Formats: sequence, C-alpha cells, structure tokens
Amino acid sequence: MKTLGVLGGMGPAATLDFLAKLQAATPAVRDQDHLRVLIDINPQVPDRNTGEADPGPVLADMARGLVAQGAQLLAIACNTAHAFADKVRSAGVPLIDMIEVACEAARDAGARRVGVLGTPLALSLYTERLRAMGLEAVAPDADGQARFMTLLYRIKAGDLGPEVSKGMRTVADALGADAVIAGCTEVPLVIETLDVPFIDAGLELAKRCVEVCRP
Repeated sequence: MKTLGVLGGMGPAATLDFLAKLQAATPAVRDQDHLRVLIDINPQVPDRNTGEADPGPVLADMARGLVAQGAQLLAIACNTAHAFADKVRSAGVPLIDMIEVACEAARDAGARRVGVLGTPLALSLYTERLRAMGLEAVAPDADGQARFMTLLYRIKAGDLGPEVSKGMRTVADALGADAVIAGCTEVPLVIETLDVPFIDAGLELAKRCVEVCRP
C-alpha cells in the first residue's frame, strides 16, 4: 500500500471534508486496511485568487516536505491550486490530478455540456481539460461568477447556512448543463445534489487516491 501525501488547508474545512471522503471511500474492516496519509494543512498558502503573492513556491515546499516524510503519491485538496501543479510535481513523485478525475467522471456520466462552479483559475483549467475530451465547458455569466465568488468567501468564513446553499444552487441551476462539477472544494459543503448529475471533484479525487494507493 502506497503512502499518500495531501497538500491541504485551502481551505481547512474543505480539506477535512476531503479526508472524511477518503476514509469513507476505503473498503476496510480494520484500521490497517486504510491508507497511510501524510497531510500538510497550511492555510498560509497565498490566496490563489487575488494574485497578491505566488502560491507556487509554498506548494512546492509543502510537496517536498511530504515526500521527505515518505509520501509516494501526492494529492492537492484544492481545485485552483492545480494551476501550480508543475511546482508540486517538482517534488519527484506522481500527483493524482483532481481536475482530470472530475472531468472523467462528468464524461462517464454521459454529459456533453458540463457546468463548472469554480474560481477563474479553476474554470480555465476545467475548460481546457473538458475541451480536450471533446466536451463543452459551461461557466456562469459575469453576474453569476461574481455571486459565486461572494458565496465562496462566505463559506470560507464558516457560513454554511441555507441562504448560501440556496444561492449556490441558483448559480448552478442557471448553467443549464447536463452535469455540474463542483470545481471548488467548498461547494460540496453547501450542496450535495442537484437536478442533474453533480460531480464532487473532492470525492472523485478521494476515490482515485484509494484506487491508486491500495494494492
């Protein structure tokens, strides 16, 4: 069984949600059936959305630290941070790509028009990857994206109430897509299902980590 290293803290609640999904996705009857997981929960990673500082060097340091402790595979519990995936891969071990596994899940669900809820950086990553698969990426319009970002930071501040959940659903429903990817790990904290297939990128990453790490 391979040891998994997780770069987390972006944000902390979403990372804990990912770890819960990782545990739930593991077929286990005893403690020893679960993965060994090394995690760096680092909320001090520069904000991936403001451009005020470069997150790349911090993520690279986190990755090297995890590898030095014994991580044989890496995962990033943040969609937007995958914009700096090359910095993480410089640590010298494989990275299980959240963007890739979420897009594959949308494709496997039979979707052709795939909506994405995510930050501008995450949207660009998903759009590129979906197009490479022959799928159409659908993003919110300008007003919808502005509303999404406001809701995102409310979730990061701990607001998981019905107003935020309803607002996020409204943005998702307006996409008119065949399926919707939660392209930000905070989204599943307030949405569990939609009227179309709802792809939780964090859950898909957790399932792939279990698949790859277990013999």
